[in-house]
Amino acid sequence: MDSNRIKKGLGRGLSSLIGETKIETNINKLSVSDLRPNKYQPRKLFDEENLEELTNSIKERGIIQPIIVRRSNVDKFKYEIIAGERRWLAAQKAGLHEVPVVITEADDLKSLEFAIVENVQRYDLTAVEEAQGYQRLIDDFSYDQEKVAKFIGKSRSHVTNCLRLLTLPKEVLKLIEMKKISPGHAKILVGLDNAFFVANKIIVKKLSVRQTENFVKIFKVKKQSFKNPKDSNLQALESLIIDKIGLNVLIKNKKNNSGSIVFEYKDLDQLNKIIEIIKSNY
Repeated sequence: MDSNRIKKGLGRGLSSLIGETKIETNINKLSVSDLRPNKYQPRKLFDEENLEELTNSIKERGIIQPIIVRRSNVDKFKYEIIAGERRWLAAQKAGLHEVPVVITEADDLKSLEFAIVENVQRYDLTAVEEAQGYQRLIDDFSYDQEKVAKFIGKSRSHVTNCLRLLTLPKEVLKLIEMKKISPGHAKILVGLDNAFFVANKIIVKKLSVRQTENFVKIFKVKKQSFKNPKDSNLQALESLIIDKIGLNVLIKNKKNNSGSIVFEYKDLDQLNKIIEIIKSNY
């Protein structure tokens, strides 16, 4: 199989990643039973309707784009899918026994990078899955937001806004994954104490993003009316920390310059993240 031809068909991001790894071009087909899902696959939900459409397409034309795999670390006779899990699932539904593959040498980081690039380029991820993929690059492979943005080819603000979604309660994240509310709605809910309540109002009342903004202003105005204006330097410092760690932070400073820093977490994973940050730096 011509590796140059493969690279051109995989998109710019995947091509550059393939160029950094060693590829075996003498094997180009594997049994579907020899493949295993990618443990770093950021996508957890596969749309059944789209999967059925792909299945029908494969029945008619076969698999046009090969699946990218690496040798399994668990079973030397098996291969782990790096990119193309949906094609593999559809191939099984279509009754195929073999699928075209590109075998590459890739460590865990490269495997995650492959999976994120493919899914983001194809707009296959929900906003939550995309954010979780970025967070895994940060937590497991020491990326910062700037490096994630450069790697994925998106703006720093896009990455920051994605990661902020992970500060929402799990109930709200579930609604995003189920497409009950849009990412635009979700961004408005970040930082609200009653995010789940508002999310349900969005669904019941079928509020648009603009209507949701106006609805949320009611709560924010009431909340702010009981607070004294905060120093702009403290606000800037809070924003800096929030961008760096992806969690809500509140700095309280008294007139004598004593005070406290409050880190807000929604679950044990976020609490452990705060503890690890402290332990790794002090």
